[in-house]
Amino acid sequence: MATGFAQPVEEDLIAAARQGRRSALEILFRRFERSVFTLALRVSGSDAEAQDVLQDTFIDAFTRLVQLRRDAAFGPWLRRITLNHALGRLRQARRFSDEDPADFQGADGEAMRTQQRLDLNGALARLSPLSRTVLWLHDVEGMTHSEIASTLEQSESFSKSRLSRAHARLRELLTCENPKQITPIQQSC
Repeated sequence: MATGFAQPVEEDLIAAARQGRRSALEILFRRFERSVFTLALRVSGSDAEAQDVLQDTFIDAFTRLVQLRRDAAFGPWLRRITLNHALGRLRQARRFSDEDPADFQGADGEAMRTQQRLDLNGALARLSPLSRTVLWLHDVEGMTHSEIASTLEQSESFSKSRLSRAHARLRELLTCENPKQITPIQQSC
């Protein structure tokens, strides 16, 4: 599955952006704004943090655009900058931990559907930041375990086991199979 980061960008658009042309920079921002925000939200779990990462990412990318190799694709380069900013904020806040996913609540307070199960966004918000990041990078962004391990400075086996646990926890949250971990908000599950 390709994400918005995989979309092609014309060489002349990059050249115009390197020259600082406002219209080219705006086009790049509009094309990738949603992808950057979505990735930042999935890593941070917070709309406010994702907005900050979005802003920091584009400021950094546009400042460093001259460093983008001529043969490199813009989208993956921007995804890497986004990840660096999102992970940096988590590390800075000391929230990037291995804590039990059951201890995490979504920052936005929308952790479940009004029907009898959690929605996917709510379930993702209940994963630990580390589990949510590995799951998102692998399943949505299409990164390999090797790439994830390199990004997170961990081993491939760490990435594989974290992904397996994240999938299991998501299944549990979405089907409400584990009643002893249901919070008072989830009583309708």
